[in-house]
Parts: sequence; C-alpha cells; structure tokens
Amino acid sequence: MLGLSLTTLISRVITLVIAFTVHEFSHALAADQLGDDTPRLQGRLTLNPLVHLDPIGSLMLVIAGFGWARPVQINPYVIQRRHPAGLMIVAAAGPFSNLLLAIIATIPVRAGLISVTSSSFISQFFIEFIWINLILLFFNLLPIFPLDGEKILDFFLPPRGQDVLRQIRPYGMYILMGLIILGSFGSFDILGLVVMKPAMSLMRLLVL
Repeated sequence: MLGLSLTTLISRVITLVIAFTVHEFSHALAADQLGDDTPRLQGRLTLNPLVHLDPIGSLMLVIAGFGWARPVQINPYVIQRRHPAGLMIVAAAGPFSNLLLAIIATIPVRAGLISVTSSSFISQFFIEFIWINLILLFFNLLPIFPLDGEKILDFFLPPRGQDVLRQIRPYGMYILMGLIILGSFGSFDILGLVVMKPAMSLMRLLVL
C-alpha cells in the first residue's frame, strides 16, 4: 500500500467494492436464471458488497492490482440439466459484467464530461475504475482454475482437452501464484502479456 497516492487508494477501494460485488452478483444471477437456487439460498443474490468481498483478495487488488472476491457456490448438476452450456454461461457472466462496467464508465469520458488528462479526483477515479475492471476482465478469462476462464475453455474443448484441464485443476492456485511471482521479478511476465497488454489496448480503444 506504500507508494500509492491517497487518490489512487480511495479510487481502488471504491472500484473493488463495485467491481467485485457486481462480478459475483452476476454469477449468482446467471445461476439463478438457470434454475439453481443455491446462490439465492446462501444470500448471494444481492448487491450488498459485505456478502461478496474477501478481505485478503480485496487487499491484494488494492496493493498489487490482482485480487478476488468470495466465489459464488453453485450446483453444476442443476445448471447443466437446464442448459448444456450453463456452467460456461455462469462463468462468463462475471467477466462480462466487468466489461460492461468499464464500458458504462467510458460514457461520460467519450461525451467529453470527464477529461482523462485532468488531475481531478473524479477524472482519476473514472480512469482507475475503467482500468481495474478491464484487468479483472482479462485476469478472470485466464484458463486456470479457479478463474472463470477455465470453465469457459472447458466447454469448448473436446473430451481429451477437458481431461487435461481436470488433471491440472488441483494445481491451479500454485500456477497462478507462480505466474504472479515470476511477473513481479520481470523474468517471465506472462500476466503482463495476456492481462495488462490487452487491458491497455482495450482501454485506449474505449477512452481515446
């Protein structure tokens, strides 16, 4: 947290509350629409951030730019019985919500109401809001368990590819942590390549 300006810190805290809450609510809503009442019974079908935020994951987002919320629990059997692509739809709902939030936040920028070159708090907040939501979009699309991208990829893979994903699934968290650590030292910044670069490209497209 050291080195962050007060403006950046406040912007990130507000952003993570909104982004994580909407992300997890979107998972819960998609599952509910597909006939799974598990999120509703567990109180996750709400926009109350206290229900969705994970303290450590939120702190990591503020400090490192990567983080997580409390995952929404679902019943995959109920969802797949309702729709063959149900699990993929539920998984994709989270990243899609972050993309939607980023696009909505660009509206006042594109309308000329907010300047991206201004040093005002409101301008800095909107830039931070768009940026973090785009990071969450691409980070969650990584095909590594427990991220949403793994479930999305699983739907499109043939059975043999799905078997490979299941075999490496127990090691997903270790793979993620390894990539984050390697990237922090600059020796093998795969996250910078597949998360930061596309996020920056999309941000330029949205706000410039």
